[in-house]
Amino acid sequence: MDFAKQIKTLFKPPVRTHPPTAELSVKTGPCSTTKDFHWLDTNIPCQKACPASTDIPAYLAAIAEGHPDEAYRINLRDNIFPAVLGRVCSRPCESACRHGYDSLGEPVAICFSKRSAADFPAAEPILLEPWFPRSGKRVAIIGSGVAGLTAARNLALLGHAVTVYEKHHQPGGMLNQGIPEFRLPRETIDREITQIAALGVEIICNTAIGKDRPLAELLDFDAIILATGTLKPNLLDLPGHELPSIRHGLNFLLEVNETGTTNLGKKVIVIGGGFTAMDCARTARRLGVQTVEFDLKVLYRRTRENMRVTPGELEELDAEGIPLECHATPLAYLEQDGRLAGMRFRRTGTHEEFDVPADSVLLATGQFPDREWEGETSEKLFSAGDYATGATSLIEAIGHAKTIAEEVDLFLMGEQRLEKTVRVEAAKTIPRTRKKGDIERQPMPALPVAERDLTSEVERGYGAAAAQQEAQRCYQCHYKFEIDQDKCIKCDWCLRAKPRPECILMLKTIERDDEGRTVAWEKADSTRDMNLIWINPDECIRCGACLTACPVDAINLQQVSLSSEPAIRET
Repeated sequence: MDFAKQIKTLFKPPVRTHPPTAELSVKTGPCSTTKDFHWLDTNIPCQKACPASTDIPAYLAAIAEGHPDEAYRINLRDNIFPAVLGRVCSRPCESACRHGYDSLGEPVAICFSKRSAADFPAAEPILLEPWFPRSGKRVAIIGSGVAGLTAARNLALLGHAVTVYEKHHQPGGMLNQGIPEFRLPRETIDREITQIAALGVEIICNTAIGKDRPLAELLDFDAIILATGTLKPNLLDLPGHELPSIRHGLNFLLEVNETGTTNLGKKVIVIGGGFTAMDCARTARRLGVQTVEFDLKVLYRRTRENMRVTPGELEELDAEGIPLECHATPLAYLEQDGRLAGMRFRRTGTHEEFDVPADSVLLATGQFPDREWEGETSEKLFSAGDYATGATSLIEAIGHAKTIAEEVDLFLMGEQRLEKTVRVEAAKTIPRTRKKGDIERQPMPALPVAERDLTSEVERGYGAAAAQQEAQRCYQCHYKFEIDQDKCIKCDWCLRAKPRPECILMLKTIERDDEGRTVAWEKADSTRDMNLIWINPDECIRCGACLTACPVDAINLQQVSLSSEPAIRET
């Protein structure tokens, strides 16, 4: 080999590509193969379960280290409304949390922790840096609920000029109109909408597109997003449905949220088993607390387990003394002297019928998009959130709107300008210990029942110490432990140190598909028929015991995260 070739060999850039047997395609840096994304999906279950793909381990780590501003910014990047969702998110991440696996205790209080990230930063608006300079493109968005405002925020970061039209006198959609103030303070909503407007998003209220202005007038915009939610009520077509004092729950909540009162009478029935039913019942209880012999009941045709409610909601229903009766299928409204007198029900799955007296019935039985006003078709039209998908949750509407914002950007600019990649960073230690897994879930402080009214927030929020304690419970699943099979001497020290029976395995074979994803393995009965020792990532609780135990440093530690950034184009 001549001298020039020697120099090239000595200074050749290191190859970061892993062997095919590795769990990821690179040791460090960005990557985007199928198995890289598969690792994220299977190893960070909370992030996979979040429709907005929030980087939950990263913001919990920031809270645990006492950096709420950093945690809030991580949340803001992904889910747009950290303070709002920290109070009213449906929490799909928590049911997926590895800490809730068998014998590991309760899931981390991810939602409450999100709120704590929002409770402690400075009061001034926090703005993200735009991804791209101004494009000269204009986008109109109809509806200022979470879907419309999410699309607006992300389109503004993409460089487009955005105008949002709202038919009510203030923006926020169901945040203001449907969710009671005792669950979601209005200053919390206002703060996070202000952060969106501060990016240059124009919000025009008191303007109903299709009524005050025809949709056709907006066709001079480069794109239009319909994000008006699901405002057409699903009313039960039962005998007696024309009687007065029967109304949809959303109309009831809107009236109370805007006026602070309404007339219910002394006996109230709420029909349904979802978010709206819970809000209606708890709001009705507060209105009726001064009424002598006030009687309130929630009836639902399925079981408690079928109810689509926020975790803890049924416990609050019990605490506030609101009876819930399940297996009750509505049959008819009862009339007396031209007025509503009650409802007739059948025990689900039986022939038994029973009557419940009522002065008012609140129907929390779902709703649909109202599409009658559209009147125009155009390639410029896009739909976002519940208007496109039907009624879902806030976080699902946000996730869908983020996707639509990228579709609009592709339509406007002719190329996919944001790119999702997996980012891998080398790590020496993990910022947690096994003992942190034994910390009990921190309870949410709550306002005493006797002090609860229409406006006082029931959940009081974690203090700084409790927030850090709760965040420290997180297993930090974005850390990856992997045994380098070329270095491993099969000494079994890691096997002796493992805290869970299946987190490190002796294997005869391990099977991977054509994309390099692990799909199956065969356990070894003893060290004699063992060919490799393998860390099972789904059972790994990221305690670091194996890393400490290994005498030959054969265990690699990396931090892995999902990144969505402007794509770098070759020129």
